[in-house]
Amino acid sequence: MGAAAVAAYAAGGAGAVFARPSDDVLDLSAVDLAAAIRKRSVSARDTMTAYLSRLSALNPRFNAIVSSVDPDLLLRQAAAQDEDAAKGRFHGPLHGFPHAVKDTAPVRGMRSTQGSPLLRDNVPAADSLVVSRMRNAGAIFTGKTNVPEFALGSHSYNPVFGVTRNAYDPRKSAGGSSGGSAVALALRMTPLGDGSDFGGSLRNPAGWNNVFGFRPSFGRVPSAPSSDVFSQTYATSGPMARTVADLALMLSVQAGADPRAPFSLKDDPAIFAQPLARDWTGRRIGWLGDLGGALPMEAGLLEACERALSAFQAIGMRVDPATLEEPAETMWRTAVTLRHLSVGDDLRAYAADPAKRAMMKPEALWEVEGFKQLTPERIADAQAGRTRIYEAFRKAFEQFDFLVLPTAQVFPFDVEQHWPREIAGTPMDSYHRWMEVTLPATMAGLPALAVPAGFGGPDELPLGLQIIGPTHADLAVLQVAHAYEQASPWIATRRPPALGTDA
Repeated sequence: MGAAAVAAYAAGGAGAVFARPSDDVLDLSAVDLAAAIRKRSVSARDTMTAYLSRLSALNPRFNAIVSSVDPDLLLRQAAAQDEDAAKGRFHGPLHGFPHAVKDTAPVRGMRSTQGSPLLRDNVPAADSLVVSRMRNAGAIFTGKTNVPEFALGSHSYNPVFGVTRNAYDPRKSAGGSSGGSAVALALRMTPLGDGSDFGGSLRNPAGWNNVFGFRPSFGRVPSAPSSDVFSQTYATSGPMARTVADLALMLSVQAGADPRAPFSLKDDPAIFAQPLARDWTGRRIGWLGDLGGALPMEAGLLEACERALSAFQAIGMRVDPATLEEPAETMWRTAVTLRHLSVGDDLRAYAADPAKRAMMKPEALWEVEGFKQLTPERIADAQAGRTRIYEAFRKAFEQFDFLVLPTAQVFPFDVEQHWPREIAGTPMDSYHRWMEVTLPATMAGLPALAVPAGFGGPDELPLGLQIIGPTHADLAVLQVAHAYEQASPWIATRRPPALGTDA
């Protein structure tokens, strides 16, 4: 069943069981959609039809979802879930939800490439832990969301599927590495999103597409299976959504301890599905800005972010400048060393094979070569530096309840550009230096939630703020982000132009 058949079905063609689903289904929040499906006022088949129609209309232009599943199969799966619902059997909070998984996560029986030609035909035999949790919660997988090759860089392009385009301007980057997920969300191709984050991969694309992305505390969403459960403490999976309540719903599905992950947190994930309203009067926000002038920022970006800070003041919070004791340049060196240790180790077996090495992008080989140059002294120094970063945040949290930074140092750039080579006259010496602003929270293992911060730059495109909380304070971060969202009604009304006024 191709795009034309999906469109015919949506129009009420032969074989249609339900009336044509209203486009209003696509604008329901995930929380409201889940409630509607449970009440059976909306069917899973209606929902799937609406989302397939939107995907058919917009995905060829934006390239957010790849490795798409046959619509016939998806509609049969949705119909089977409707039959279960009629018998009172609901699969979980995501019952009947169309969902596309980030193309770095293994999905049983579905092509999972990581954007690399080396894995072009890779079809895993088993789901990863986070995927199995979403499947068991009722999600129906419609495909994968596009990523940069091996998820390296914050711009989602690769030689397998091409480039993903910004939901607000297809001439611009969508960010990455969870760029496909952010665009699919913003354009209502999926009701929820998922991603992973090391150098801002859940945060930058959320900021650039006017949605929310949450890098949870390390251990909140465990990774399994894994061959490196003790030393890989940098990357983590997490949720993306169009509202904070939706974000919390997805986190309640993804989170929870697993015996294969020794650092996984044992808190009951159901706490995230509870109401998020909370009084923040008198609490304090620390604005880190450009880390005291240490980080180059594109003209106008800091000013646009500072305007968004007024939403915190509107909910009764106090906003003041803040600093971290650890110097920015030292934090950067720590992060680069530990990223070489992690990423370079992951990729070195590919790079050791000349034929495979020839198929890897320069940024991947840079990480491998950096790994090869590591010494025990450099690794030990970086581990000590990581402890100092954590201590710098801990001391800042003695004064502030939350710390805030931009989600990127530039506005969305030209889609044909691989990465910014300079910012405000300062050369960028690596493919990810322009995302330096996200790495301190990663190194400290802290919860960091990207919220929309408005629109700016020469093309009036979205930008975002990171709300960073103390260790394991994931629920509090969600609660303050929810209050920020309520004070920022423009987030919901500033829709991508491709949706028009009635999409």
